[in-house]
Amino acid sequence: MITGAVKNKVDDIWQRMWEGGITNPLEVISQLTYLMFMKSLDDKQLEAEQMAQLTGMPVGKLTFPDTPEGQRLRWHNFKNEPAEQMFATVGQQVFPFLKTLHEGNAFAESMEDASFGFNKPKTLERAVAGIDDLLTNYVKDQDDLGDLYEYMLSKLNTAGANGQFRTPKHIRDLMVGLLDPKPGQLIGDPACGTAGFLISAAEWIRRTYGDTMSADQWNLFEGEQFTGFDTDQTMVRIAAMNMLLHGVEHPDIRNQDSLSRLNTIRSKFDVILANPPFTGSLDVEDIDDSLKAIVETKQTELLFVALFLRMLKLGGRCACIVPNGVLFRSNAKAYRELRRELVDHQRLEAIIYMPSGVFKPYSGVSTAILVFTKTDAPNSTDKVWLYNMEHDGYTLDDKRDEDTAHNDIPDILARWKHLDAESARERTEQSFMVTRDDIAANDYDFSFNKYVTVEYERKEYPPTSQLMAELRDLNTQFVSGLNALDAMLAKDGE
Repeated sequence: MITGAVKNKVDDIWQRMWEGGITNPLEVISQLTYLMFMKSLDDKQLEAEQMAQLTGMPVGKLTFPDTPEGQRLRWHNFKNEPAEQMFATVGQQVFPFLKTLHEGNAFAESMEDASFGFNKPKTLERAVAGIDDLLTNYVKDQDDLGDLYEYMLSKLNTAGANGQFRTPKHIRDLMVGLLDPKPGQLIGDPACGTAGFLISAAEWIRRTYGDTMSADQWNLFEGEQFTGFDTDQTMVRIAAMNMLLHGVEHPDIRNQDSLSRLNTIRSKFDVILANPPFTGSLDVEDIDDSLKAIVETKQTELLFVALFLRMLKLGGRCACIVPNGVLFRSNAKAYRELRRELVDHQRLEAIIYMPSGVFKPYSGVSTAILVFTKTDAPNSTDKVWLYNMEHDGYTLDDKRDEDTAHNDIPDILARWKHLDAESARERTEQSFMVTRDDIAANDYDFSFNKYVTVEYERKEYPPTSQLMAELRDLNTQFVSGLNALDAMLAKDGE
């Protein structure tokens, strides 16, 4: 957990970037990411050089050549240069050099079309000094580094449309807790944004199973266990850096349209966690036939759920966020077809209805979490758990201040571990079970209101004659008070 002092330093760097003309929050993150990568490369080579000096062994492969030209590219050298000279060194030498690297990690491989965005030497000097101070004096370990970057990314939440790239961490952690990803399982997010779901899954595995993982499982964890796609190359770089800073050096993070015919992945993943785009449609010609076989539509929110089914192994599980329209729209055949597919040919496990403020301030859309297992077998769904989340631990206005007194997430996770007990819950409560037959009888409508029982409490009121008498008495008191006030004012005027 990073401290207030660290947050203040990040805020100060951010402010200096804005003052220097870099006002797009996504661009600020990108440029700071490049600087962090520059420093991390130099730090790794310094460690290797120190180890070689202590042991007398060769350094091994060098990122920066042991030449005067190569040494000028290193962070610990250019950080002390005057602003104008640093600007020339970084912009004309270091940055082009980074774009030629193939360090074997996803971030280095994503740098090919990156652009150097600083336009003022003083802005670069301040950013370099700020990053150097943060990473040298405040970051003690991998967890601190990950938390620092997570805080930087949280600033996208206040960035209008850019906020769509991030699902709040506590919601991601809830979904990971529902699926309980394990060592050795392949985990994917076909709409990964900043790789938040992959990070949350990695943290869960490290925290829950790290003490018992084998060498092979750790090797998988460092890369191939995690796959993410995004259509924005800038987001791919940010996602790759996010994974790198959280100890996953070789994930498969790619710039790819997951819904296009170029994505040929089938039956690969054990776990999929995702918050795909809520709106939009594709040209029918661009949609892969395998998706159209599941649901005939152009709507991306439906196509992504179909994609998850295609990319999961048999027995693979998914937790994904969908807009409420997916749950109940009946005027479009495709929506009902998808819901029926999940109930009749897969195993729908849970629907968690979230309050509309979860994605504020940049969206007030009402959403839900679907949890399902791929079975490709009829009648796999027996009972479905419904939970009506009313609070998520934050206020539901645009400020989204912490509100620990109102938080349903701990209750959701506790009940999830004891689902058998949920069968005894009444439909007047916040959570309960419904059967597949119940859902079919309601024409595969997933709305919570279709299944909850509303209890009406009879309220007794006094007779009308009594209420009118009380009103007359209040009116008499009001007139009396006005008369007394007039008398006081008249006396003061004498």
